[in-house]
Amino acid sequence: MSEGMTRTALSLALFIVIASAAVLIGQAPGTAEFIVSVMSLAVGLIFTALVVLIARRGMK
Repeated sequence: MSEGMTRTALSLALFIVIASAAVLIGQAPGTAEFIVSVMSLAVGLIFTALVVLIARRGMK
């Protein structure tokens, strides 16, 4: 992956994580909105981990 693509993907992943965590704070547990926020946070964290792994693998 090129450096520009890596930087863009990491920025998008971190935006998803930060935005979903910020929304999660205001949600009541047990509601549908809470579940959607937790799922989007999980997707963002997985996406972040994948981007980091691919970037590190490309550095070798």
